[in-house]
Formats: sequence, structure tokens, C-alpha cells
Amino acid sequence: MVTTLPDARLARRIAEQVPDPELPMLTLADLGVLREVRVGDDGTVVAELTPTYSGCPAMAEMRADVAARLRDAGFDRVEIVTRLDPPWSSDWITPEGRRKLTEHGIAPPGPAPHRAAGPVPLVLSPTRRTVHCPRCGSADTEETSRFAATSCKALWRCRACREPFEYVKEI
Repeated sequence: MVTTLPDARLARRIAEQVPDPELPMLTLADLGVLREVRVGDDGTVVAELTPTYSGCPAMAEMRADVAARLRDAGFDRVEIVTRLDPPWSSDWITPEGRRKLTEHGIAPPGPAPHRAAGPVPLVLSPTRRTVHCPRCGSADTEETSRFAATSCKALWRCRACREPFEYVKEI
């Protein structure tokens, strides 16, 4: 089978719409986890995903969801590849993804720490001192728990509007 460019575009559009299982207001494209989608000469759709961190428990669900959506769209041969290099960074969250997080009461991450060459240390603690409240915008906030429902989030509280909120950590 000779692959046409529209096939690759369609496969990409389908994969881009798959929601993240832990942050369902975001698609895998919003989160920056969906790296590449291509269609090989034999018609196999290959989608590359990069986990947000090593051992991310949501990867199995992401892989299954992308494969199911592509198969449901008529792509018979689907391969999901985990791509670890370069490692995911919270900087890959799109502006649209950051907007959606804020809209849903979750503070988006700030800029990720600069990475040196070599192994990437995994730091899941807050790397910035000021986290703005996603509800009222105040900087008068405090961390209440270093970890939330997932390791990549922390719990914070706004002193101004007194609302609790989750915060996505910089990685």
C-alpha cells in the first residue's frame, strides 16, 4: 500500500484528540506527550509518545487509547512507540494546554529548570517559589502538600480567595 499525505494528516489529527487519562481536560498533544505520527509504506501508523516521567503509570492507558482511536478510524495496523530521548519537559505543554489547566483550576507549571547534558535528574518538588492562583490570579499562595493525586502535581491554597488548587510541577 502506498501511503498518501492525507492518511498521515488524518492519523495525526486523530491521535492529537486523545485525552490524557490523568488530566482529561488536556489532549496528549496539549500535554506535549504525542511526539510524532507517521504512516509507513506498508500502511502501518506509528505514533510516538514520550512519558512525562520515568515509570508514568498512565503510559499503558495512553498507548491503548491512541491505538484504539486509530483502529476505530480504519487504520488496521497501528504501532505505538515510547520515545525517551529527548525526555519530556513541562515546557512542552502547549499554550492551549496551559490555558485549559488554568480554566480547570489547575496552576500550570512555570519554565522548567535548565538541563545539562547527560542523565536528567527527576525533581518532583516545586522549583519556583511563587505559584499564582488559577482562580483569582493572586501570588499569595502556599503549598499544603508536595504531592497530589499524581506525583507530577502538588496541592496549594490561595490565601486571597481561600480556594485550594492543584499545581503541575516543572520537570
